Amino acid sequence: MAWSSPLPAHQHEKTIPLRQLEKWTDWLCDERVGPFSAAVAFPLLYCLTQIVVMALLSHVAGTGVGVDDSEQLMEMRFLAAGYGSSQPPLYTWLAMLAASLVGTSVLALKIVKYGLLAAGLIAYFTAIRRFGYSNRAAAAGMFGLLLFPQIFWEMQHALTHSVAIFCFTSVLLLALVEVEKRRSAIAYALFGLATAAAMLSKYNIVIFLAALFLAALSLRETRAAIFDRRLLISVAVAILACLPTLHWNITHPDDFLAHSGGFGAGQGDGLMESAALTLRGLGNAILNFAGLPIAIVAVAFFLAARTPATTPQPARWPEKLLWRTVALALLVTLVVVLAGGITQFRDRWVLPIFVLLPAALAMRFDAIGERGGKAQATIVFVGAVLAILVLPVSWYMHVNGGDSRGSIVRMDYRSLYDQISADGPVKTVVSSWFWVGNLRLVDADLIVLDDEIPDFARLIREPAVLVLTDDRESSSDVFEEMAKAGYTMDTVHRRVEVPQALGLPPRQVIVTRLHKKAAP
Repeated sequence: MAWSSPLPAHQHEKTIPLRQLEKWTDWLCDERVGPFSAAVAFPLLYCLTQIVVMALLSHVAGTGVGVDDSEQLMEMRFLAAGYGSSQPPLYTWLAMLAASLVGTSVLALKIVKYGLLAAGLIAYFTAIRRFGYSNRAAAAGMFGLLLFPQIFWEMQHALTHSVAIFCFTSVLLLALVEVEKRRSAIAYALFGLATAAAMLSKYNIVIFLAALFLAALSLRETRAAIFDRRLLISVAVAILACLPTLHWNITHPDDFLAHSGGFGAGQGDGLMESAALTLRGLGNAILNFAGLPIAIVAVAFFLAARTPATTPQPARWPEKLLWRTVALALLVTLVVVLAGGITQFRDRWVLPIFVLLPAALAMRFDAIGERGGKAQATIVFVGAVLAILVLPVSWYMHVNGGDSRGSIVRMDYRSLYDQISADGPVKTVVSSWFWVGNLRLVDADLIVLDDEIPDFARLIREPAVLVLTDDRESSSDVFEEMAKAGYTMDTVHRRVEVPQALGLPPRQVIVTRLHKKAAP
């Protein structure tokens, strides 16, 4: 007798797409693309696509780049141990390296951003595998990172140093695995180099390093590696690599602490009110950063609940290390922000707390058998789909820029440059903030400065112009910097109209020539 499906025909038809999705997810988790795991091939292909498409879109549409990238364009013209804005210099160094290879261009900026993003994802995947967990667990950990809005979205249309800290936190985790497995001088040296790279990416990595160190001390398996005298190699390498920037920060305290006022320290009227504001601000940042991935993981586990349960295996030392690092990072953060009276937080600041959470969850799911495998598959599927869905939106934002400060991408910088230099060549352009960094996409030799660029007076070269637009940034600070440098403005100001892409009305810009004051 012929077999017949127990499901009605229409329900049986609906299962076919689901089966295809399951096959696709299984392929991502378990299969290979040439020499690479399919899970590794995904971020490689994804980031390569973004580099090519965004560079081409900028070329065709004639648009500039957003706020964070335009700041890099200003800074990557010269090599320095520090660039101000309370940020370390590594990202700018990498941007300079890319520009030396492909020129000062949108392509160089995107190579750095997406190169770091891909490297971070692949290092994360590799670390989980090197810890001895399954390919599926590594894939779930890596795609679990793509559940964080700040990673699958914010890092693509904004941010720079946060991309670097994400990358080198993952690299640091991988270097720790190699120290534990090899215990060689080379492994310790690479661990020190990874530590230095993380420190030179963003300064809040100190929280992650402290938590990781304390967690490693708490476990017998890693305590021996910490007390190994070869750890001195790691310390020496890290100090030597960070020493120039440390010296720069000491000699440029105002530039190093330029944005310290953004923490909102001491806003409460009393100790209890300040503590309440701190806890509320930190809680909101945590919720905004980790709320979505935690909800998706909870749903994934709920959907897997129908799968037969098996006796969970006890947690191995890598899983314990990660859970303890997450908990200690949260504790260290709480102590620091309460002690400092910090009341204002940005979501991305808590990345060092939760960057290991997807890996820890993936390891736990690996230990609970088939039910955990189903949850891992759901995480991989949702993470991959979110990343793919973001693609067209990221392309739109790349050429449109959004409202407010993001609208700077739409200006025709070739037209602006031509109008600025209509009265003669220009070597330096000064403005009240770094939107004019985009002019270096037109003339890579141009010096572009705002009041946050250190050593303002030393860098300015004549002929120089001041360019101001209708933005919310106050011009008073740049006027003060010009006065300190001994420059004064022309009495004649030119108002020019700069075309904008996408059929938007021209933008009004004021251009004024600068002159060195005569010696008294």
